[in-house]
Amino acid sequence: MSVTSMPRSQRPGRAVPPAGPPTLSPVVELNVGGEFYTTTVRTLRKLPGSKLAEMFSNLAKVFTDAEGRFFIDRPGTYFGPILDYLRSGQLPTQHIPEVYREAQFYEIKPLVKLLEDTPQIFGEQMARKQFLLRVPGYSENLELMVRLARAEAVAARCSSVLVCVVRTEEDAAHCAEYLRVLEADKRLVVKFGPWKAAPVIKDLLDSVRMDIEAQGYQVAYDYCSTKTFQPKLAVCEYLYTFLFTWW
Repeated sequence: MSVTSMPRSQRPGRAVPPAGPPTLSPVVELNVGGEFYTTTVRTLRKLPGSKLAEMFSNLAKVFTDAEGRFFIDRPGTYFGPILDYLRSGQLPTQHIPEVYREAQFYEIKPLVKLLEDTPQIFGEQMARKQFLLRVPGYSENLELMVRLARAEAVAARCSSVLVCVVRTEEDAAHCAEYLRVLEADKRLVVKFGPWKAAPVIKDLLDSVRMDIEAQGYQVAYDYCSTKTFQPKLAVCEYLYTFLFTWW
């Protein structure tokens, strides 16, 4: 009687040894948010300390898609300029704020620094945002405005939010009595200021509009209607209505 031996890997009681770590070809294909790129491991590892260098030095942190491409769950549209910089040092000329955000995410520090010197990023980061940091409660007030507008949006095309903007302590003193009257009348007012910086009230109003629009809302502002709120003449210049249009 002949006996057929089983292959060693199939013998009962023996565990199949785990596969070793995946090998990495010098040329790799990437799927970045549905956009496909081909590059080299050398390019991805060019800047030690960056997230890309870390990801492709430790494959345990990298996922693959159904086709075996390395998958990165980020906007693929702006990854091309990141690769161009790593390949040749080329700086983007379009979509600079979006590329700047991606460079921050991937921790491409030299590119972040270079982009911060461009007029678009310098103006936003060093001028406008530094001003807004000097406006107490700015971010919280933006969130409050959106909540108030949404609360009034039921079965309405538009909703409005009353805003008081005071640049100086003296301005605040002029408005204090009238704001108390509005509060007693249960009228909600979002108050910005005072602040210690050069920009004027219109600059603050424009920033509020820009930041709300950046969230996807359609909004405009104007002086408060005297027919609706009948403020004293002394405070008219500090009261504004932000109109949110929903459809």
